[in-house]
Amino acid sequence: MGTANKWKLASIGFAAGCINGLLGAGGGMLLVPLLTFLDSDDAAVFMKSVAIMLPLCVVSLGISPGYTALPWKDALPYLIGAIPGALLAGVLAKKIPVKWLHRGLGIMILWGGVRYLC
Repeated sequence: MGTANKWKLASIGFAAGCINGLLGAGGGMLLVPLLTFLDSDDAAVFMKSVAIMLPLCVVSLGISPGYTALPWKDALPYLIGAIPGALLAGVLAKKIPVKWLHRGLGIMILWGGVRYLC
């Protein structure tokens, strides 16, 4: 891997880390589109994004201002639904064309942007 490519990868990681640190967990929405510029294997892009975001979320959680303990009691109702949802989506994602996954991500990004602007 050339030096220029390492700088591109580090720059993408830096941007995702900044967004994640500022917003709590938004780096993946930036990471997936940026990674598609470097990798044509869409399935690999999504997996790389997850592998990058997991440690970033842990770091963001550890340095979040004002939090001294994890709010497990508050998170538990979400986790009860989120874990089976993630498992089901992981199985279904293998059957959905990547083009539609990209479109879905784009719609979610737009919806979130409009929601926060209004």
